[in-house]
Amino acid sequence: MRERIGRLLGTRVENLDDLGSSHSWTLHRASLADGREVFVKAAPDQAGVFAAEAAGLRWLAEAGPGTPVPEVLGADDLLLVLPWLPSAPAGAEAAERLGRELAALHTGARPEAYGAPWEGFIADLPLDNTLDDRDWPRWYAERRLEPFLRRAARHLSADDVRLVERVMADIERLAGPPEPPSRIHGDLWSGNIMWSDGRALLIDPAAHAGHRETDLAMMALFGTPLLDRVLSAYDEAAPPADGWRARIPLHQLHPLLVHLALFGGSYRSPVVEAARGALAAGA
Repeated sequence: MRERIGRLLGTRVENLDDLGSSHSWTLHRASLADGREVFVKAAPDQAGVFAAEAAGLRWLAEAGPGTPVPEVLGADDLLLVLPWLPSAPAGAEAAERLGRELAALHTGARPEAYGAPWEGFIADLPLDNTLDDRDWPRWYAERRLEPFLRRAARHLSADDVRLVERVMADIERLAGPPEPPSRIHGDLWSGNIMWSDGRALLIDPAAHAGHRETDLAMMALFGTPLLDRVLSAYDEAAPPADGWRARIPLHQLHPLLVHLALFGGSYRSPVVEAARGALAAGA
């Protein structure tokens, strides 16, 4: 691994510390001969996961200066190398900055179609990024909900499956006003927000052109620090469409199905609650 990192970065690795694992890859901190410290994700064979993550980070960065993502230093089939980011507590100014920068990401350099020009992954599960210039509701139902409902169905009752299918069937009515595609992180739970040196950076994306309410809903799913300040600053810069908070369960339904597929039956109740919430918001 040291030699491979060295070849990617053009310098020698002086020290390599193990930091544990996540999904099917291991995490490391490397000290380089040129004085830099870097963060490394490694795995025997990720079959495109690291390439997708690298492509997503670079594509998000293309939204414009100040996009809150780290630079990709190197990537291949086995490794992803990013700058080492010293962690810091979340602060009010950093939270407000994140809100403004996220709004700029979502509303600047908008793509022409939903999806992305690379094979997608969320965690280590495949994510259908087929580019599609139709409206968002059908794209979301067909590319996000339906595939993960199939993956997670073994943890659901027949009534539960029918409940999610009702959401998919009524998606145009439930989705709110039409929204053009936005560059979104796609997996923006609190663990993928790195607070460091007075700002927040977005890591581990499942990036694609999607609906900007998806990122806002994901931040609310598992308790992002200072979320009220983040959303207040976001709202000042680029207010979401009226009623977006009522649509949070609709946007949370996909990540909850992903968690149900990955981690099993403990996520059944949240999936059912999100489906009911999505339907209730459109009543």
